[in-house]
Amino acid sequence: MKDFCIIGSGISGATIANILSKKYSLDVYDKARGAGGRSSNKKFNKEESFDHGVQYISPKSVSFKRFINNLITKKIVKKWQGKHIFLNTNKVENKKHLKIIGNKGNNSISKYLLKNISCTFNSELIKISNKDKVWELDFYDGTKKFYKSLILTCPFPQLKKLSKKYIKHSFIKQKVKMDANITVMLVTKKTRPNISSYFFSDQTLGWAAYENSKKRFKSDYDLWTLQSTYKWANKVINKNKVNKLDNAKILINKFFELTNLKKNKIFHIQNHGWKYSSNPKPLSIKSYWDNTTRLGVCADWFVGSRLESGWLSAKDLSLKIKK
Repeated sequence: MKDFCIIGSGISGATIANILSKKYSLDVYDKARGAGGRSSNKKFNKEESFDHGVQYISPKSVSFKRFINNLITKKIVKKWQGKHIFLNTNKVENKKHLKIIGNKGNNSISKYLLKNISCTFNSELIKISNKDKVWELDFYDGTKKFYKSLILTCPFPQLKKLSKKYIKHSFIKQKVKMDANITVMLVTKKTRPNISSYFFSDQTLGWAAYENSKKRFKSDYDLWTLQSTYKWANKVINKNKVNKLDNAKILINKFFELTNLKKNKIFHIQNHGWKYSSNPKPLSIKSYWDNTTRLGVCADWFVGSRLESGWLSAKDLSLKIKK
């Protein structure tokens, strides 16, 4: 029986797995088809893709800056150059705002951290139980797994459903309202716009990224990633599965309206809804660890809404486990 099971391959799961793998045996499971969590990268074809989750990284803390600088040296991530258009009148633009992206996709960090770790994808955890100091895990496909310790990195509503019986800390009783986001991946006729991204001041559309500008691939098309505002997504996310095309068209029409770009022929539209995208209100703790039951939790929603928050939460948990 292995020491640890880690649920989730986003930045929190990948970071804690990487740290613990130096001392313990472990496995990582994720219900998605690949690593990355909220920093997932979706393929359009073999070469071309969209960052349909986290758009970029802008390090704030000293420790995370050091981590990212090391990844730049190793060519895991790079600076996103180009013309970034700031149109949001509700915020003050930081001219020195650094935008870091993965060399091959924004899931590059998770993939790097999990390089030599056993990962199983398309595996959704549906139930946990602790018997005789052993964690029994039930997965959607009917399989059962057993581990000495368990770490969960899922969004708060999913965590509460799975583990409220075993978590005694007061944080599990809090009302954590996570914001939603709707992302549209759009492929149009090639125009070669001299733009890398748009940050809008709009109630519906918040962001647009020109994937071609990231210089990961050459394409005969223009690939755009459009992301809604949290406010709009929170209103429509529960019915997004049945209104995927309608919601996508709303964001697409807004995009051409706000950018004044010519509406060229559209070859591909894909809508991805993130019901639990981020938590704007940090909790009083950065992670959770119960040394008696050997149950841990780390996730970005403990610390904030940024990808860096997930990394900081995992680092905090690793220190608690070592004590």
